[in-house]
Amino acid sequence: MSAFAHEHQSENAPVAIAIHGGAGTILKSSMTPEKEAAYRATLEQAVKHGYSLLKQGVPGEQAVVETIKILEQSPLFNAGVGAVYTFDGKHELDASIMHGGTKNAGAVAGVTTIKSPIEAALLVMESSPHVMLSGKGAEQYAAENGLEQVDNTMFDTEFRKHALDKAKARMAQASAGYGSQQGSERFGTVGAVVLDKQGNIVAGTSTGGMTAKRYGRIGDSPIIGAGTYADNESCAVSATGHGEFFIRYHVAADICARMKYQGLSLSEAADKVVNGILVEAKGDGGVIAIDSAGNIAMPFNSKGMYRASISTDGDVTVAIYKDAL
Repeated sequence: MSAFAHEHQSENAPVAIAIHGGAGTILKSSMTPEKEAAYRATLEQAVKHGYSLLKQGVPGEQAVVETIKILEQSPLFNAGVGAVYTFDGKHELDASIMHGGTKNAGAVAGVTTIKSPIEAALLVMESSPHVMLSGKGAEQYAAENGLEQVDNTMFDTEFRKHALDKAKARMAQASAGYGSQQGSERFGTVGAVVLDKQGNIVAGTSTGGMTAKRYGRIGDSPIIGAGTYADNESCAVSATGHGEFFIRYHVAADICARMKYQGLSLSEAADKVVNGILVEAKGDGGVIAIDSAGNIAMPFNSKGMYRASISTDGDVTVAIYKDAL
């Protein structure tokens, strides 16, 4: 940590964190007790790890990356291991991160051999003059800078292969063309937003994208302003849902702009966009958001959203369904 960071933090400075593991048709009726317990345990592990780093004074961008890496390494979530399959049976991963103090940001899109896409996004933010790198170029840059490379099959899981088979069967049956195949398995993204001891807010997002995606499709997760945004003067946001809508309505940045220019509270701004703008547009999903005071909002308009948070008071919440139970 820099001397500057040390100088500008107090031992008692508040910290807070919120994470998500995707939104969608997540119903208690279709969840086994064992699987629900596994989701809750991983969410709790990740959020507590991120919070402990923040309490130690670790900068927000590092806490975001280390938190998201836990979710990327879990087969339960659509990011890293457990990423959905493309139409061709491969995995194409996206991630982004943004720092609310510097407004610096980094993203990678369509990468196939980088073990931790969120690490690659941080690398782009901190070490390159660019914001977004894609495909082979992003992989080359990550490799040249020492990030771990893996075979694409490392991300394989039976659960996601079954989802691909179901999506392809629907496509064949419907004969309605590309894009009509999405069912309940289309969602899934992981993300984290934090307030660190230096008073900065940071947001990060990582995803495997959309089941059976084709033609190099990229969603909102690596797009700054759509799936990820952070500004110390307003808020930090990580989104999950039907990415095309989040891009069209620049969801993450819109929430922050409503705080900044309309004077709305974090919860008001997030609710207006997620349960107002998006619902009217028929866009499903949700967000996690945090402001510079450590207030947290986690609205979603789908059946459920895997989520967890630890407030500035240290209160831990872990929830999946609408009723938060």
